[in-house]
Amino acid sequence: MATTVHEPPQIEPRVPELGHSGNGGRNLLPGGGRLRGVRDFSPPPASTALWVGLAAITMTFVAFTSALIVRQGSATDWRHISLPGILYLNTAVLLASSLTLEVFRRSFLKRRGAINAKQGAVDLPRTSAGWLYATLLLGIAFVAGQYLAWLRLNAEGFYLATNPSSSFFYVLTAAHALHVLGGIGGLIYIIRRLSQGMLRPTALSVSTRYWHFVDILWLYLLWLLWAKL
Repeated sequence: MATTVHEPPQIEPRVPELGHSGNGGRNLLPGGGRLRGVRDFSPPPASTALWVGLAAITMTFVAFTSALIVRQGSATDWRHISLPGILYLNTAVLLASSLTLEVFRRSFLKRRGAINAKQGAVDLPRTSAGWLYATLLLGIAFVAGQYLAWLRLNAEGFYLATNPSSSFFYVLTAAHALHVLGGIGGLIYIIRRLSQGMLRPTALSVSTRYWHFVDILWLYLLWLLWAKL
């Protein structure tokens, strides 16, 4: 006797409407399923990494500041030192570098206009690119000027281990100079990408923000050194 086997009924899965969910409204898609809105809201990974890095650098120098204040208050061997005059020239050089970088950034974005970042690079006139090279040279000049300041203190008999005040001077200025060197590395990367015709606004924005940050950080450190040393 033959046995008839019936196929199981086909049950179509229910697809929830975009923007609405039966899981207590915990749908990850926005209303209407506009994924572009999610992408536009999310910051680029480079920008996120930048803010994390800037936060870490800020906390590092906050720790240095706290250590300086505590050490000065409890030290009996604290000796005040006169800041080398070249530090003020170095400050002007660093401020000028931020200005030239900002001029280049605005020129680049103006030339790019409404072009999407994924569509490639923008041809810039040599006068505009010159502002970027000027920023690089000014950054190198700042680091060289800091080295001259260290030589000046050495000539006056202040070394890293001479007293707590000179120790903090060398540590703070050297730590900042290292971060400036990191910014110089970023500028070299931007110059290389520009020469290859592959510079993106995101990379330029990250480098510019970092450079302005080390500029502001130096202004704070200069005030701290002037007030406490």
